[in-house]
Amino acid sequence: VIIDYSAPNIAKRFGIGHLRSTIIGQAIYNLHRYLGYEVIGDNHLGDWGTQFGKLLYMIDREKPVELSLDLLEELYIRYHQQAESDKGLEEEARKWFRKLEEGDAIARELWKKCVDVSMGEFNRIYKLLGVRIDESYGESFYENKMGEVIEEAKAKGIARQSEGAWVIETPGIDAPLMLVKSDGGTTYATRDLATLKFRQKKWQPKKIIYEVGGEQTLYFRQVFAAARLLGYADKETELVHTRHGLYLSAGGKKFSTRKGDSIKLEEVLEEAIERARKLGNTDQAAVVGIGAVKYFDLMHQVQSDIVFDWEKIMNLEGNSGPYIQYTFARTQSVMGKVQNFSYNELSLYEGQLHPEEETIIRWVYKFSEVVEESAGRYAPNLLANFLYELAQRYNTFYNKHSILTPQGGTEAELQRIRLFRLLLTEATGQVLKNGLNLLGIQAPERM
Repeated sequence: VIIDYSAPNIAKRFGIGHLRSTIIGQAIYNLHRYLGYEVIGDNHLGDWGTQFGKLLYMIDREKPVELSLDLLEELYIRYHQQAESDKGLEEEARKWFRKLEEGDAIARELWKKCVDVSMGEFNRIYKLLGVRIDESYGESFYENKMGEVIEEAKAKGIARQSEGAWVIETPGIDAPLMLVKSDGGTTYATRDLATLKFRQKKWQPKKIIYEVGGEQTLYFRQVFAAARLLGYADKETELVHTRHGLYLSAGGKKFSTRKGDSIKLEEVLEEAIERARKLGNTDQAAVVGIGAVKYFDLMHQVQSDIVFDWEKIMNLEGNSGPYIQYTFARTQSVMGKVQNFSYNELSLYEGQLHPEEETIIRWVYKFSEVVEESAGRYAPNLLANFLYELAQRYNTFYNKHSILTPQGGTEAELQRIRLFRLLLTEATGQVLKNGLNLLGIQAPERM
């Protein structure tokens, strides 16, 4: 199984919108791997395209002493501001992109610096998020593989000319897929088809999952259909687009700054860590804060839009990451009070089960089933909400029954009850930890 996720654009900071693909993709990856699939995660970086002509032109003109991601973003914005009044800049940008495509040494060197600076920042964010993606075959990797796709599409009669461009018409879809622009330039589709062909040849996957925003739904239907026409995916290869929704502000608009700019992911993570610190989690502020943001995303249906709400994200009493982490820490606190704990004395528990004990047994037993369903439906929210309900059930049990000092029975009976309740506690803690880890969230032993 190949999972295509994250895919940020070079020379741009991670925005809050990148969070969804990154952590949903990682959760889907973790779920499949847990179930025994051979999984490959591929980060299809946006490191090629006409935007680099604009950037290289500005770098060559301004000649900055040192490049940073902030500076690259600033240069890109300045280019567009100046291009509004100076139409000649568009031609300059086209010239620089042509140089890059033709292998000009200076253009390639500047482009490589942009990629290196960006990847340094991306890897720092991935480390913060606890995300590790196996491969990073960016769009540039397919630069010399697109010509073959175009020629094959023409030779097989799949591509036709339309107003100077080359397009592919796919069965059951009205809009044609543009393969080559009228000026001879390639498109995202050219690169994505080359990517599919490469993946098929290198890995022979049974399934390729694309974790990309819902606005790309039609596009992926077109690409998948074109890939089958070209023979890049046979009937046995399943092609899946798991489409995620947007982050919205309280007013229902796209979540952004007052100026309308995208909110930077790092700023959100820093605020989450600070809020966790204020809740009293000094030692575990990063684990709790970042875990809270990730859980808030993953508890929602993948396709749904999410209203970003700090109160819900950091809520210690409701459906939140900190609540589940706290419950896990509670199970570890109980187990930490027991010395030389052994189940050997408890071969078969024959005592009367209380409803709270029975419900925990039933819920723990469901874990494997929920993991399978979450993976099969590409729905980490099913696992997230299962963990919340297990945590609720354990806390009800914890508040109603004494685990270490039960009452009402002979010493032998009380010892068996104690051991049984410790077993429930340990099983609950193990399931909460396993589940959080599958979601890419750490489970701290103390909070």
